[in-house]
Amino acid sequence: MAAPIYLRGANGLWTIDGAKFSADPTNKIDKSNSCKCMAFSGDGSLFAWCNMESVYIMDTKTQEILQDLGLPKVMDLKFSPNGCILACWNNYMVNREGGGGIPNLHLFDVKTGTLKKSLIQKKQTNWCPQWSSDEGICVRSVNNELHCFEKNNFDNIVTKLILQKVSNFGLAKSIPPYTIATYVPGTKGQPSFVRIYRYPNFAGPESTLANKSFFKADRVNFFWNKIGSSLLVLTSTESSDSSYYGEQGLHFLSTSGESCMVPPQKPGPVYHVEWLTNNTEFIVIHGYMPAKTTIYNLKCEPTFDFGTGPRNFCCFNPQGNILCLAGFGNLAGNLEFWDMKNKKLISKTQASDTTHLEWSPDGQHVLTATTAPRLRVGNGFRIWHYTGMLMLQHFIPDHAELWEAAYQPCPVDHIKQFSISSKPVTSEVQQPKVQTAAYRPPHARNPGASQPALKPLQDYEPPSNVKATTAADKAPSKNKKKREARKAKATQEGDVKNGEVTEAASVLSEEPSAKDFDSTGDPELDKKLRNLHKKVQQIEKLKSQQASGKELEKNQIEKIKSLDSLLQDIKKLELGQ
Repeated sequence: MAAPIYLRGANGLWTIDGAKFSADPTNKIDKSNSCKCMAFSGDGSLFAWCNMESVYIMDTKTQEILQDLGLPKVMDLKFSPNGCILACWNNYMVNREGGGGIPNLHLFDVKTGTLKKSLIQKKQTNWCPQWSSDEGICVRSVNNELHCFEKNNFDNIVTKLILQKVSNFGLAKSIPPYTIATYVPGTKGQPSFVRIYRYPNFAGPESTLANKSFFKADRVNFFWNKIGSSLLVLTSTESSDSSYYGEQGLHFLSTSGESCMVPPQKPGPVYHVEWLTNNTEFIVIHGYMPAKTTIYNLKCEPTFDFGTGPRNFCCFNPQGNILCLAGFGNLAGNLEFWDMKNKKLISKTQASDTTHLEWSPDGQHVLTATTAPRLRVGNGFRIWHYTGMLMLQHFIPDHAELWEAAYQPCPVDHIKQFSISSKPVTSEVQQPKVQTAAYRPPHARNPGASQPALKPLQDYEPPSNVKATTAADKAPSKNKKKREARKAKATQEGDVKNGEVTEAASVLSEEPSAKDFDSTGDPELDKKLRNLHKKVQQIEKLKSQQASGKELEKNQIEKIKSLDSLLQDIKKLELGQ
């Protein structure tokens, strides 16, 4: 069953029926053109919004307004996980008469509408306190301290985590025992570090469950799995020597004390990180375009590779059986739907100019929207089926702006499993044409002019199962590459006469190096052969320098003349003479 869709824009606040695939408004909630924010409770039973005059809380089932909080100019809203508390934030201001700051973070009791606490929160970044999933504790950052409250009693700080220069934290959204991750940026050549603590044991070095230090981190993002046992830390820099857009790194920590860096499968930035619903695997989209998409296990070993493609975003449906891979922003808006059980591609389509993507609670439909202020032209929304069929497309009339579009959430126990089918569903909407032609600059778009074939910058890689490569697996291929390189080098230097390789070239190309030649079983003989091969390598390097025009010393020239005798000695030792 598809849920209602709530839309917020310059035309007000209204809903449409997500099941009928009709853009006709089913309920006009607010006609004001100044609805700055909206929010749902976790189960979707409550809905809150602000129209700059006041904050309202509505029952989504009866459409009845339960509370009018009388708080104007609120810029952001958020419900606690169980919908008991509504947090409201407005811009920070200073009292001109007293000189002190005016509290701008307000916590309201949803049932009674009473104000429980007002606090000062200057920045909108990380403005909202963080709750555990059962609302057992709530944590808020204040200067160099984390203040912990219990059972939504904000008048009493139960305990504090004091950590100098702590700039960010992440509370695991799980049941007890509660875990908290903290981030302290590095200064004066010292590394940044992330630590995990178990609430309320914050005192002493033994209280740290895991610790990870690293350089090149101006900011971090925390990604806990749902059970609060494992944490991914995405580090980012503002800029770097290799990229104007900065540099990213991904690190893994667990409450059992393990920590490591997640090894990238391709160099480049990290675009998106997401935990699978099994809480034991996570997916990473990373690397220069076309980006690589890889699934890792808790040992940070790759288990499946989706190949490469124009992707920078992914999300799972509520059932966890379908993955949507997408590429937005400066990408064309490609959508890929994957069957996670069989690791098989279901369908592909293209949703151009998308700024927001969200799954329906039924797990079979996706909402994509083009919203302002990211894009102010062509604002509207589309509904897609996972088989790639477009079910509804609607643009806001009179070129009005659309600011937000979202499905109404539903309780977890209402989410039903379904069988995946690759057969496209029927739709009366004209399907979009997927742009497959390569980009051509304006001067090359003349249809009468000759059009040279355009080659892609890099071939796309297909999906595949990934096997962790050990050191033993790498050694033979490494030695083989060395031998092939030596053989090619000898050929290029002109050691081939009448179509046949000379004795020197043959020995140089076929014999292994001093580090990796085949052992004879005799330690003394191996030692002599190793020394001889080492001298041959040195001579080969000198010959290369001489060929490039470098002037050699007299002793170096004499060393080159001894090459034939060295090769003869190697032959005698190998033949046992």
